[in-house]
Amino acid sequence: MLNNVTPEFSVSDAVALFNQMFETATPTITVVGEVANFKVNHGKWVFFDMKDEESSLGCFISVFNLRTAVEDGMRVAVTARPTVTKWGKLSLTVQSIQPIGEGSIKRAFELLRTKLDTEGLFALERKRLLPKLPQRIGVISSTEAAGYKDFVKIIDERFGGLEISVAITQVQGSGAAEQIIAALKFFNESSDLPEVIAILRGGGSRDDLATFDDEPLVRAIAASRVPIITGIGHEIDMTLADMAADVRASTPTNAAEIIVPNKREIIASANARLENLITKTENHLGKIEIHIKNDQINLVNRLDAIIERIENQASSLLATLKQLNPKTILNRGYAIVRDANGCTLGAPATGDMVQIETSKAVIDAEIKKVNKIQGSRLC
Repeated sequence: MLNNVTPEFSVSDAVALFNQMFETATPTITVVGEVANFKVNHGKWVFFDMKDEESSLGCFISVFNLRTAVEDGMRVAVTARPTVTKWGKLSLTVQSIQPIGEGSIKRAFELLRTKLDTEGLFALERKRLLPKLPQRIGVISSTEAAGYKDFVKIIDERFGGLEISVAITQVQGSGAAEQIIAALKFFNESSDLPEVIAILRGGGSRDDLATFDDEPLVRAIAASRVPIITGIGHEIDMTLADMAADVRASTPTNAAEIIVPNKREIIASANARLENLITKTENHLGKIEIHIKNDQINLVNRLDAIIERIENQASSLLATLKQLNPKTILNRGYAIVRDANGCTLGAPATGDMVQIETSKAVIDAEIKKVNKIQGSRLC
């Protein structure tokens, strides 16, 4: 007969054995249930229960690892490591939490949106303009995704020759958010910074887009040194990453259209502006020419008026000079009397020799008598 011996353990050894069995058989498990008794201790540790109609499991996670908003009543799937505590209680050390179902997903989204909005991560005043024509573009996406291929195709069609650096990441599922965060860090710490970073993912269900509602990822987008544009899902899809980005495009294709202009449109616009400039220049030169002609006419008219005024003044002066000409005076019957020295006679005396000039003769004479004139007398 076999001798069956029941193993004997101390309490601590039994707990260690149970944990070893968990680590060997099921190191991590996913448990689906409803959240109850959710609470945060000291701003560092999160405790809650997972329950269904019949059972309940205690759960623990650090605030740092809590990447989505959670509250009582939400249905979630937790990925966790089962352990037996030293108090003999089975506990789930949670690695990740994912809301399940439209209601829970929407509620988690709204809770986190409100929290981050209150902190100012979505404020319009913190959003930056994208460069008009970036030469270096950073892309975070899966290169196998149709959205990425559409993006590159549109970039090349609209404005080829640009430098595109790609950080290949998952865009959904476990670990995707961490990979995108690492890609953002890589671009932001690069010695040759891209001028814009595009985060791309094609369409999918709301569950598929849950990666872009990850709190650390949203914070990393808001903290980026480089302006970020997101092209995630379809136009109707809105994620928290979209809200934190500087620019939100409706699709990856739309992101390419926003980032770079169409070269043909640029050339057409440049030609139109050039033609408009030529027309304006010609019009302006025409106005200048008319202005110059008017100025010339005005100047000539002013010069004519000045010349006419000078001529009139000269004619007046000439007439005055003619009137003052001694010969003119002599012609009117007057005479000039000079003394012996040829000077105009000032104070005549009896016996003085004088010379009398008239318009027709010069007469030498002697003064016989000088009569003083009492008042004027005309002949």
